[in-house]
Amino acid sequence: MSSVVRRTIRSTPYRDARETWEAIVNILTAGGAPEARTEMNSVTGIVASVIADQCPQGAPIIATCDGPRTRFYCLYDDDALEADTYNESGLSHDATKGDWRVSIPCQEEDLTWVQTALKEKTSRVTARNQADDAPAEKAEASESLVLNLKGLLG
Repeated sequence: MSSVVRRTIRSTPYRDARETWEAIVNILTAGGAPEARTEMNSVTGIVASVIADQCPQGAPIIATCDGPRTRFYCLYDDDALEADTYNESGLSHDATKGDWRVSIPCQEEDLTWVQTALKEKTSRVTARNQADDAPAEKAEASESLVLNLKGLLG
């Protein structure tokens, strides 16, 4: 299994949805990938609408490349202003190395139009139903520890 890097980005009202996507693009393209930056910037309006719907709060924006997978979660409302759980630091790897992709979580009722709009601009940034996401951290934790009370008490 490849490694996973997590970043938590402050969104509205700390910064608007467009600025949130720009922050994510800046982190992903810090390795100096002008073509990738241009391609990601071409879908700013579409992705900003998904960010404004607070989709990346529970389901991450997932960036894949020939290196580690990067998951971006967003903080909203009071958490965006007050929480100290954000991590907007750069990556130690080039997130646009090789066959990079970005997958955006989307509400089911918006999925068709978002997928269609993204496809008109790029094949590297796609949308998925946020309801299909099981938070990986919770899934891994629930599978790693099972308490057998009968065995413990018996």
